[in-house]
Order: sequence, then C-alpha cells, then structure tokens
Amino acid sequence: MIEAAQFVEAARAQGFEWYAGVPCSYLTPFINYVLQDDSLHYVSAANEGDAVALIAGVALAGKRGIAMMQNSGLGNAVSPLTSLTWTFRLPQLLIVTWRGQPGVADEPQHALMGPVTPQMLDTMEIPWELFPTEADQIAPALERAVRHMDETGRPYALVMQKGSVASYELKGGGAMPEKHALPVAQSNFTGRAYDELPTRQQALERVIAATPAESTVVVASTGFCGRELYAIDDRSNQLYMVGSMGCVTPFALGLALARPDLNVVALDGDGAALMRMGAFATLGAYGPSNLTHVLLDNGAHDSTGGQATVSQQVSFANVAAACGYADAVEGDELATLDAVLNAAQDRAKGASGVAGTRFVCLTIKRGTPDGLPRPTITPPDVKTRLMKHIGAAS
Repeated sequence: MIEAAQFVEAARAQGFEWYAGVPCSYLTPFINYVLQDDSLHYVSAANEGDAVALIAGVALAGKRGIAMMQNSGLGNAVSPLTSLTWTFRLPQLLIVTWRGQPGVADEPQHALMGPVTPQMLDTMEIPWELFPTEADQIAPALERAVRHMDETGRPYALVMQKGSVASYELKGGGAMPEKHALPVAQSNFTGRAYDELPTRQQALERVIAATPAESTVVVASTGFCGRELYAIDDRSNQLYMVGSMGCVTPFALGLALARPDLNVVALDGDGAALMRMGAFATLGAYGPSNLTHVLLDNGAHDSTGGQATVSQQVSFANVAAACGYADAVEGDELATLDAVLNAAQDRAKGASGVAGTRFVCLTIKRGTPDGLPRPTITPPDVKTRLMKHIGAAS
C-alpha cells in the first residue's frame, strides 16, 4: 500500500497536474489529495467519457493529464477512447479501478465487468499494468506510461486493485467552483418561417469571421458541422472532431482551462448535445470566461439521413442557464450569434463581464451543400498543426 502523496507528487514531477474523473471508493485518497492542493487541477466530470474528453483537451494544450474512473465506467469512455484519443493521438494516463477482480468479493454489478476489464483495455489497444502498491514501483510505472504516451500519442492505463492506496481525509468538502447566481435565459426568436431560417453555412461563416486565428481556437463537433467548416475555410486554428459524439464541449473545456490565454469556441449540434447533456452542468460549474459554447440546432441528425432529434422539446438556453453558464441566449437569426461571438471577443480583449462560459443556440434549417468534401488532412495532422499554431509542445 502507498500513500496518495507518493503517487501524486511523483506524477507531478512527470508533468501531470490535471485530473478529471468520476469517483470510486478506491480513488478516494487521490481525489481528496488533489482537491486540497491549489496547484493541482481536478474536474468532477458528469461521466467517464467526459473525463477522457476533457483530459484530451488538456493534452491538446500540450499538458499532461490523468482521467480516473471505476472500471464500470469504461463503457461510458469507449467512444472517446477509441475515436478521440486514439484517432487524434492525444495521450493521457488512465487510472482504472478493478472492481470485481476475480478472486476478490465485490458487489453483483461488478461480476461481469471485473473479469473482462483487462480484455476491454486490450481490445482498445490501451497498454496497461497494475497500479503500484509499493513506493519504489511508482517512478518506474510512470516512466513506462510517459514513454508510451510520448512515443505513440495514445493512452496508458494503470489498473488499481483494492487496498492499493492508504486513506486520505477530505477536509472542508473539497475545492468546488464558487456558486453564482443563475442567469435568465434570453429568447430572441422572431417566429420567422422555416425557409427564412439561416443555414449552417451562414452560421459557420459568421463564426469564422469572429474568430481570428491568432487568438482563437474553434473545435467543431463530428459530422457535417466539422466538414462544412473545413469546406468554407480550412484554418490552422480549427479542429474537426470525428466520432466521439457529444464530446466537443468537455474537450473544449479541457483546452480552455489549460490555456486561459486562448479564446475557445465549441461548435455543437443538437443531436450531439442531447447525447451528453451532463456536460452542460460541468461547463456551468467549471467553464471559464474564455470558452463560448455555440449550438447549431436543425432538429435533425443531418449527416445520417436527416432523422429528427427531440430538440424541438428542449430549450437549450434554459438548460445552460439552469446549469450555471454566465449567460445563455437562443434565437433564429444570425444577429443573435453575432452578438455572443462579438461579446466573447470583447471579453478576450479585457472587457468586463460575468465570469463563466457563454452559450448561444441558433435554430437553423436542415440541409447541406451538394458535394460537401471530407477533410483531406488527417486527424493527427490537424492536431499537430493546431498544437504548433498555439505554441503547445506535441
């Protein structure tokens, strides 16, 4: 058994200062230790996949991070582990607890996940080893993890058995973001006819115009959103997500937190936002002022044939406001989008305002231009180009 401080401080020496995860009793000492150290950063994620996506954003910023989860949460993390971190080569250290380990009595819900945990990591091509239980094992394990991460750009996992870390008391309830007054969502709907709604292309053109390359990063959700952004203007400050649906906001949050000098814009869609609505609460609690969440709502899964989503029943701006965003607005005209993007630029230049992430939902019409190309630049090259552009070590 080791002390939490022994591992966390050894990890700090290797550059690991960012943590995100979902608690497990095995992880309690780590989380408690990190929460009480102001020089370390911990984000309590709504689910394990969001934690992986957030630490991927930290990696994009050129920093090292750790995603922590119970092995039952590997299922929630499969999508970003296989289509975000693997595809873009965004490394991170995973600490996965081994509940239901064969031969160790545990709760019935771990009876299947326990035995298959190693196979799941193997299937996802994530090298793993047992979490160190002796002090002299810590540095070599971290060195192996860092070596793999640096050589491949992909995750490495430490699988933690019961009783690996001594208890560490949490004093004062942990360092959660300070609660602030909730804003009132602003509705700017004009009631215009469907044919008069703006298109995605028009919205993205406004985004490009308001996001200068020297100070802004634009991260576009998977599907036609990223493809159309690429087709309009392929800029070095843009990243086009593939797969990992719903992960654009925690990914952008990780980047924005790790790089407060950048103005980060997350381009979301209604289908993707509905898939991981827990991310709204995370952004409401932790979202910094240099992050703007733009949701383009056409009421459909456009890139898979136009099947309807349930977004007509949802006021995303009211959800964002209730979750604690700095402000939230929705509407059906481009001027609403312009106002939020311009306010984000003003704030980036030092203008005062309520601290926190801004949100805007723009209702757009369905449809995509004919002959929409797929990016010819590969995901790893997009990542490398962007990291070079923002001065992050790859």
